[in-house]
Parts: sequence; structure tokens; C-alpha cells
Amino acid sequence: MSDFINLSVYKFTPLTGLPELRERLLALTQELNLKGTILLSPEGINLFVAGVRESADMLITTLHAIPGLEDLKAKESLSVKQPFSRMLVKIKKEIIAFGVEGIEPAKHTAPKLPARILKQWLDEGRPITLIDTRNDYEVRMGTFKGAIPASIDNFREFPDAVAKLPDALKQQPIVMFCTGGIRCEKAGPYMERAGFKDVHQLDGGILKYFEECGGAHYDGECFVFDYRVGVDPQLNETNSALCFTCQMPLKEEEQQDPRYVPGQTCPHCYDRIAVMTALSEKL
Repeated sequence: MSDFINLSVYKFTPLTGLPELRERLLALTQELNLKGTILLSPEGINLFVAGVRESADMLITTLHAIPGLEDLKAKESLSVKQPFSRMLVKIKKEIIAFGVEGIEPAKHTAPKLPARILKQWLDEGRPITLIDTRNDYEVRMGTFKGAIPASIDNFREFPDAVAKLPDALKQQPIVMFCTGGIRCEKAGPYMERAGFKDVHQLDGGILKYFEECGGAHYDGECFVFDYRVGVDPQLNETNSALCFTCQMPLKEEEQQDPRYVPGQTCPHCYDRIAVMTALSEKL
């Protein structure tokens, strides 16, 4: 039986008194022996936290008492071990770094498309364009069939990616998606600002789609930001791993490559490390 409840939730809502709130939540999470990260900003909250059931419930109850967070509802998953090594509560300018002024999800987002409706549309073969807003290293682990990747290294590059999309897409139905939905809360309004007329965001992201629809129309797994590295469409941990040196997620077959040496190198950084080692030996 799984011992740990993994909570993930975000909400865009104006928050004030952040230094005091940070100290309060840090003290509470430490008392409850919770671990993970809580990000606070004037635009809202974003958290990934894990602990035993009683502690997880107490944290959510406390958050519900904060103005603006009364209806906060966390996604839950189970794990047999604590997925995080420490507890952090940070104050940030944004709960998801984007760097574009005037994009305020608390006031406006693109229409949210429920997971089951997306599956229905894909089953029917509707003429929609799927856009993956995640970073390249996430996309390579898995994505929806036929999706257009943003081809970015970090989310701040998304506006440049939008500028490269064909103008013809501006009049076509678009469904964008990410891991849990938070990036699309900003990506959607930005695409609307850029002139795209029919933009939807997958409500709850890939993880919610997996929960409700399994792996239909999806190839591979979904990268997650904890020790599990990846989860399959049944939300079970996969055998993927992270390279200690370059932090690239590695599929099971990549771990069979002779250039993969746990704690040292992988196929993605082996040549660079070899060059650096050779140079250091010459000095």
C-alpha cells in the first residue's frame, strides 16, 4: 500500500501579505513533516508537496482558509516513498515564469477543454491542431500523436515559438496542453493576443487526461518533476531516469547505451564531458 500522498495544485488569484504567509506555511509544513515546494506570488500559488494523508489534508484545510483559495482542489497521486528531499516555500514574481506583461490568468484564460471532450474530438477525427507548450526535454518522453512541439528550452521562449507558427493556424481550432495545465493558463491568452481566434487549453493537462482517458491518442509517457521522472498513462512510475550530470531524462533504452554511466554521463552529454576531460588532462 502506498504511504505518501502527492499533492499538486495551482491557482491564479491575487495574494497579499506574502512574507507572513511564507513563514506560516513553512512552519506548518515542517511541523507536518511535508516535503516539496510551494511557490507564492502576487498572482497566486503553485505547489508540489508530499506527505502522509493526515498531513496532506491539514495543509489543504489551512490553504482553504486563505482568501482566494477557498475552492482550491489538489490533484492527488500515490507513491511508496517520499518523492522530495526537502521543504521549500518561496516568494516569486510569477508562479510560472513567463515574463510577458499584461497576461493575467486570474482575470482571463483561454477556454478550458475537458479531457474527455478532447478524446471525443480526437476519436471523431475533428480538424484540430494540438500544440505542446512544454520544453523539448519533456516532449521527447512522450506527447499526443500529431502534436506540434513548441521547440523551446524554457517557457520564456514560448512567445518566440508562437511567432514562428504559420499564419493559417490563426483561423483554425487549436488545443494546447502541458503537464498539469499551468503553463497553458498563460500560453492561451498570449496566443489570443497574437491573433489566434479559436484557442482551447486542455483542462488539467496531460496528467488529468491520463486520469480520465488513459493513453488514447498519446505516445510514450509524461515527464514529471520529482523522483519518478516519468509516469505512464495509468499514472504509474516508469523506468525512466535522470542523468546526474546534464539532468536529461532518459528512457529505458537509453540507459542501455554504453555511454550511460550512472552518476557520470549519458548519450546526451558523453561527448561534451569527454572533450572537457581531454582538455583538463592537457593542462
